[in-house]
Amino acid sequence: MFRSLGGFNYRVWAAGALVSNTGTWMQRVAQDWLVLTQVTHHNATAVGVVMSLQFGPHILLLPLTGYAADHLDRRRILLATQATMGALALGLGLLTVAGIIQLWQVYGFAFGLGCASAFDAPARQTFVSELVGEADLSNAVALNSTSFNAARMIGPAVAGVLIAAVGSGWVFLLNAGSFLAVIGSLCLLRVGELHRGQRAARAPGGFADGFRYVWRRPDLQAILLMLFLIGTFGLNFPIFISTMAVTVFHAGAGQYGLLTSAMAVGSVTGALLAARRAQPRVGLLLASAMPIFGLFGLVLGVVGVSTQTFTTSSNSLVQLSTEPAMRGRVVAILLAIALGGTPVGAPVVGWVADRFGPRWALGIGAAAGFAAALVGVWHVTRSRLPTAAGVPREGQ
Repeated sequence: MFRSLGGFNYRVWAAGALVSNTGTWMQRVAQDWLVLTQVTHHNATAVGVVMSLQFGPHILLLPLTGYAADHLDRRRILLATQATMGALALGLGLLTVAGIIQLWQVYGFAFGLGCASAFDAPARQTFVSELVGEADLSNAVALNSTSFNAARMIGPAVAGVLIAAVGSGWVFLLNAGSFLAVIGSLCLLRVGELHRGQRAARAPGGFADGFRYVWRRPDLQAILLMLFLIGTFGLNFPIFISTMAVTVFHAGAGQYGLLTSAMAVGSVTGALLAARRAQPRVGLLLASAMPIFGLFGLVLGVVGVSTQTFTTSSNSLVQLSTEPAMRGRVVAILLAIALGGTPVGAPVVGWVADRFGPRWALGIGAAAGFAAALVGVWHVTRSRLPTAAGVPREGQ
């Protein structure tokens, strides 16, 4: 289960990433709480707009981000993006601590973070293959998800305590400092031991090649459609959890952090299991009906398991079944669809939460999960049918 940690480079990277991921999750909780309780009066639509600005650049910059991950030095890309995100966290923290932060400024920082993350994400996802090689890639992807969600389990709980004690601004400043850990790990890597494959040739139409590649792969098309449905309407957890905590259970910052951590416990379990099949997302439907705080937290654990099982399995399958020279562009498309759907779904889900209540917003997420499950069933059924000539379909 932990064989990738046997290599020096992956071990150093994983240690730095765990610290940085913890800080990132602390900032996510603090940012949502800042918008919901300080710069607005419980406005879930504003939280949705922040999410749109933060994830929208994954679509806007898609022609550049995947191309960069396939053609440029991924380690240098990560050094630049991590330093940029650390500087943005520092700026947001200073404005918040000074007491002069406004909603439009949060919007600006969210968009800047989204632009840096758009370049960071495909480079970071595909950099794993350079750390461990093809043989251990699936294991390393699962361990990355475990680390990310272990941080998700720790960060929100710590953030909740810190927000209540010293305010959101200091959480942003601590996150800025956490980027030093991952930057340090990148500097400590043994560059000569990286498993660097052949870079894609620079040629006109290189970006379009990624779409043509996916167009020839029905299996990738099915995965991407499922990710679009779930990413657009089902992964809006900052809205789901924050609005349920504030408007339904009338909870404070500490309890909000605990709810996010409760879901992360399930996510860690799902990442470690690295199951190969996604299950219908009944968890969100159950969560929308929970009458008390404790039961809601328990059901969020179920949601975390199913979410992480699906996303980890999808990521591993796409990377392992894609040619190395195309991997950066295909992963960029995957991330753009999974995260880029947020600009569409988050404001809609936020409006539903404001207009009809957060339980109805959770119901939309559950419906998206069931729709994605139907897509998966349809593809599996179709791929098992022989063609007219009796030859299996490409990508089967």
